Amino acid sequence: MGDIKGFQKYNRQLPTTQKVTERIGHFNEFYEASKESFKKEQAARCMDCGVPFCHSGCPLGNLIPDFNDAVFREDWKLAFQLLQSTNNFPEFTGRLCPAPCEAACVLGINNDAIAIEFIEKSIIEKAFSEGWVNAQLNIKRTGKKVAVVGSGPAGLSAADQLNKAGHSVTVFEKNDRIGGLLRYGIPDFKLEKNVIDRRLKIMEEEGINFTCNCEVGKDVKAEKLLQIYDSVVLCGGSTVPRNLNIEGRNLKGVHFAMEFLESNNKNIATGRKGNSNFDIDGKRILVIGGGDTGADCVGTSNRLGAKSVMQIELMNKPSLNRTDSNPWPKWPFVLKTSSSHEEGCDRKWAILTKRFVSEDGTNLSGIEVVNVEWGKNDQGEYSMQEVAESQQIIPCDYAFIAIGFAHPQLDGLLEDLDVGITDKKNVETDLFQTSVPKVFAAGDMRRGQSLIVWAIAEGREAATAVDKFLMGSHSVLMGITESELTV
Repeated sequence: MGDIKGFQKYNRQLPTTQKVTERIGHFNEFYEASKESFKKEQAARCMDCGVPFCHSGCPLGNLIPDFNDAVFREDWKLAFQLLQSTNNFPEFTGRLCPAPCEAACVLGINNDAIAIEFIEKSIIEKAFSEGWVNAQLNIKRTGKKVAVVGSGPAGLSAADQLNKAGHSVTVFEKNDRIGGLLRYGIPDFKLEKNVIDRRLKIMEEEGINFTCNCEVGKDVKAEKLLQIYDSVVLCGGSTVPRNLNIEGRNLKGVHFAMEFLESNNKNIATGRKGNSNFDIDGKRILVIGGGDTGADCVGTSNRLGAKSVMQIELMNKPSLNRTDSNPWPKWPFVLKTSSSHEEGCDRKWAILTKRFVSEDGTNLSGIEVVNVEWGKNDQGEYSMQEVAESQQIIPCDYAFIAIGFAHPQLDGLLEDLDVGITDKKNVETDLFQTSVPKVFAAGDMRRGQSLIVWAIAEGREAATAVDKFLMGSHSVLMGITESELTV
């Protein structure tokens, strides 16, 4: 490494952000530009640890010490080459990944981990600004055709890899724009959509076809897809949200988090102010679920003028630092405070939602909750117990359910294909290949709800499996054009 004492000289720092009063007035990204000397210092903290646990922490196997060293030596082009060798979309992970690499960083044993995510984003933004990210136009075609169903990070990475391998790829997306949850599930203040669009432009120039407003299994029958394409890759995600089937669930004002986030992103995409489907201004907002999706609801509500925002979580409040039972290099179960929480949010833990309440029988006016205590039984299994006489009603006008996703949509495409399904209702695979030989699956649809970095890694691995399948003994389908895709 360039500076073997860098971790002793410099503390971990991230770029400054706009003031809260300023950034909640818009939906743009709000990190201030930082000098290259600042980035160099942060890269210098990489400590030449000998056994880089960050490699095992990253599902993509990013060459983290190597690109840190390149940034320190100001060889940005090398840093970019190292980064793109393992990651198709560092501009996404550099903004959205919860950074399991940082959790595994050896420096994290007794210090703050390297700011790997920030460095990754810095590298790819430098590459775009210098014009190093260009379409690869000299791809030798194999004559094989592949359909990728779903345009989230798994679908895009699978498509990118398969296209670079020479196969002709068409990506099908049921929504009106490409990107999946990147497009409509992630707020613009975390990922401005021009970041997606500039990458899609390159992928289109390289020959990938994108078909929007097309739900495979409904608008296009699965049988037709199997007739036309040599292989099909299912990357539809885990889209069925976990619900709260309790009294008052159908009251006006109770929604899944993704309904709210998708609606708002579509409003922004069309240039409309506010949210035409959710009148948040001056309202009391309650978010059920303490994860990232819930935090996205918090940040979005504050930007739409909410009177108050509260986020509740069923589990206990995490500790501020690692405990003896949660040592490095395990994933740190510590309190995470996002930028959205900093903008205004009352957070409460160990609370169970009992029922949704209405004063007029139609509109939500509050939720009844009870405090819970968690403990272990004789078998070491955690269980909760309601605290006696702790019931209360929390007033609210909107309640957003953000407690995760259960499994992919089973009716339609998956039923038509008749692929195997696991006990958890995900697509069953053997090395990414389903029970239907020419059909593969990747991402949340296969592994269950997970991280963006895992989705990209899954797409890459599935593409490798498809490439081996196609270039082995499979024959090319001839004489069928894209225009013949009909119901």
